[in-house]
Amino acid sequence: MSIIQICINDKVTLKKKHPCGCDNFTVKRLGSDIRIECNKCFKDLILPREKLEKAIKKIEREDITNDK
Repeated sequence: MSIIQICINDKVTLKKKHPCGCDNFTVKRLGSDIRIECNKCFKDLILPREKLEKAIKKIEREDITNDK
């Protein structure tokens, strides 16, 4: 089983919805536990990496460009 590449500020869509009805979250902290924040009600959840990887439906990466 390979580890999914997750970065801070990635937008993730989960298979199950949050009680507020939203299924979109922003990654706020990484490690063996990952903190994600609901994009609708701004509550945060701390999940083990393994559990979060199974729950992810889609990852949207934030483009990092150095336009000057």
